[in-house]
Amino acid sequence: MKGMRPLAVLPDNITTDHLSPSNAIMMDSAAGEYLHKMGVPEEDFNSYATHRGDHLTAQRATFANPKLINEMAVVDGQVKQGSLARVEPEGKVMRMWEAIETYMERKQPLIIVAGADYGQGSSRDWAAKGVRLAGVEVIAAEGFERIHRTNLIGMGVLPLQFEEGTTRKTLNIDGTETYDVEGELKARGSMTLVINRKNGEQVKVPMVCRLDTEAELGVYHAGGVLQRFAQDFLEETA
Repeated sequence: MKGMRPLAVLPDNITTDHLSPSNAIMMDSAAGEYLHKMGVPEEDFNSYATHRGDHLTAQRATFANPKLINEMAVVDGQVKQGSLARVEPEGKVMRMWEAIETYMERKQPLIIVAGADYGQGSSRDWAAKGVRLAGVEVIAAEGFERIHRTNLIGMGVLPLQFEEGTTRKTLNIDGTETYDVEGELKARGSMTLVINRKNGEQVKVPMVCRLDTEAELGVYHAGGVLQRFAQDFLEETA
C-alpha cells in the first residue's frame, strides 16, 4: 500500500449515517442528479435506504450526509460542512462524489484518517462497501466501533489504529500528504504508517493492525468475505 491520498480527514464519532446516509434523496445531490438523468421522477427518488440494492445510486450516497465535517474541506479559511472533499494535489474543494470520480479516473489509492469511535451507529453494509468501491484501502483511526470494523474487513479495507496519545492533530495532518503502509500483516500486530509530507518530510507512525483474529486475517488476505467464501467453495469442490 503506497502513495495513498486521503479522501477525508474526519473528527471523532463518525457514524455509519455519515458514511452512508439513509435520508431522502434531494435533486441537487449526486444521487438525485443520477436518478434524474436515468428518467426517474423526483417524487419517486425516495431515500438512500431504499436504493441499497442499486449500487450506482448507493455509491453516490457515500459521505453524502449534509452534516459531514471533512477537515480537508477548507473554504475561505474555514472548514465547510457538507458532502465535500478536497482533491489533491490541486487543492480543489468539490462535492464528495465528484472527488471520488476524479480519484477513480486516476486510479488513485485512498486512505481515510479519523478520530475516535469511527463507524458507530447502525451496522449498514454500504458504510463499508461505499468507501471500498471509492478506492479506499485503509482507515487510520483512533478507534473503531466493533461491528463496523468487522464490516470493513469483510469488504477488504484494512483498519489501522493509532497508538494511545497519537491523533491526526498531534501529527498535524492537513490532507496534503501521501501515505504508505509498511510491515507484516499479523493479527493485532504492529505496522507503520508512513506520512510523506508535501515539504518532503517523512514521518513514521506506529499503528496497531486491527485484524484482531487469524480468521479476520484470512478474510482480509482473500480480499473480503465474499472472496474468502469463493475460495473455500472452490477448494472444497476441487
